Amino acid sequence: MIKKSHIVISVMTVLLSGCDNTAKTPEKQTNSSHQVDTHPITIGYSDWPGWVAWQVAIEKGWFKEAGLNVDFKWFDYSASINAFSANQLDAVSVSNGDSLVIASGGTQGVVVMATDYSAGNDVIIVKAGVNTLQDLKGKSVAVEKGLVDHLLLSTALKDAQFKTYDVKLVNSVTNELPQVFASPEVAAIAVWQPVANQALKSVAGSKVIYSSKDKAGLIYDTLTVNMSHLSTHQEEWKKIIQVWDKTVKYINDPATRDDAIQIMANKVGVAPAQYAQFLEGTHLLDLSANKKVFIKNNGFDSIYGSTYHVNKFNVENGIYKTEVAVDGLIYPKLIEELK
Repeated sequence: MIKKSHIVISVMTVLLSGCDNTAKTPEKQTNSSHQVDTHPITIGYSDWPGWVAWQVAIEKGWFKEAGLNVDFKWFDYSASINAFSANQLDAVSVSNGDSLVIASGGTQGVVVMATDYSAGNDVIIVKAGVNTLQDLKGKSVAVEKGLVDHLLLSTALKDAQFKTYDVKLVNSVTNELPQVFASPEVAAIAVWQPVANQALKSVAGSKVIYSSKDKAGLIYDTLTVNMSHLSTHQEEWKKIIQVWDKTVKYINDPATRDDAIQIMANKVGVAPAQYAQFLEGTHLLDLSANKKVFIKNNGFDSIYGSTYHVNKFNVENGIYKTEVAVDGLIYPKLIEELK
């Protein structure tokens, strides 16, 4: 399973100004030919349970039932970001942190919905003898710097009142973390599933001491839409959100959950029993949950508060130089208008 990450895009940081940076209603563009747009709405998605969930709606034909012409395009995650940034997609499935990275590069995309938040799939794993975060003081911790589990580790250590020099960060490629963890110099790693399971198997006595379940809402995943497309297709995007709501309910219903897991597992070539574990670590958000998440406050129960937090992390770690105007990238209107 290819996990989402913070992808650094080497383009000019967008200049942000003005005292009111709340996301504005896109101005509808006039089509002088009065022709109906027959082109499909293109959405990029990749291998994360909160996005593979779209496959259920695709195979059930729910978009066509809603009168929508939608074309979902499957990508490796970083490639989906590049395609959206190059205006080759109308929307993309990205973490809230990466929606900021996209904006810092100048692409006009806005978050219209949260698909999920990580609820256990991102973890800190330690060796035998380490039982608390405090036990990591003075020890080496491996993580791929700048990615979402660096964010998880940084947040956990700050909560434990660690200073930056209290642990030694070892920058390692995520897929190599199981091997790095097996070395005697490293006491812990921060990593996501399924690489986390590989690491646990590689070192006897190792265990998870902290996960994204301990910090619900730290890592949100979103549907981010090109602002120009949104300006002329708001009703279609509302319908897409309604299809998502139907999808989440189908996945969460005990009567249909096994069928949904089978569809998702088939998409990524994983056994259903294993995929069910990954799904447990992903808290899907239906329309009702989105209405709560889009209420603005500074806590992690709000996509605003979570994104404020990751915005500061991104600047502190050199992912981009200037904080992005978060409120201008979150567009709650569609969620608010749906019932």
